[in-house]
Amino acid sequence: MAKLRTKRAVSAGGVVFRQSDGRLQVLICGRGEPRVWALPKGTPLPNEDLAQTAQREVKEETGIEARILGEVGTIQYWFVEQPERVRVFKQVKYFLMEPVGGDISQHDWEFDEVAWVDLDEALTRLTYQNERELVRRAAEIYLKGRTDGSQP
Repeated sequence: MAKLRTKRAVSAGGVVFRQSDGRLQVLICGRGEPRVWALPKGTPLPNEDLAQTAQREVKEETGIEARILGEVGTIQYWFVEQPERVRVFKQVKYFLMEPVGGDISQHDWEFDEVAWVDLDEALTRLTYQNERELVRRAAEIYLKGRTDGSQP
């Protein structure tokens, strides 16, 4: 069996929170059947830093303009790119964000559905464990910033 070629990839994304009727909600994206739910993320354009990438990708994929409140963390994982059969080691840096405009009805073609869901529902709905853990961490940072008066 031939050894697969390996490459690295970097992306950036956002964990976008809002308060609605006293409840913390998270912006998530779904596609396919059965539905795969994920956080918005994507690949940097030339001369774009990861913060700019995260803001652009959130806007493109969800229709929501968001401002960055801080960093949340980085997720790392492996997958095989098809049909080239190349192993990819991917690192995705996530930023904590809040909405400043836009509308989820304006999301792009990449997702079938974009939704604001309560935190508990997001932690159930998100398909990938590493994203669920990241959202938990982001919620702690966000809520701490709201209760102690500091910026997250």
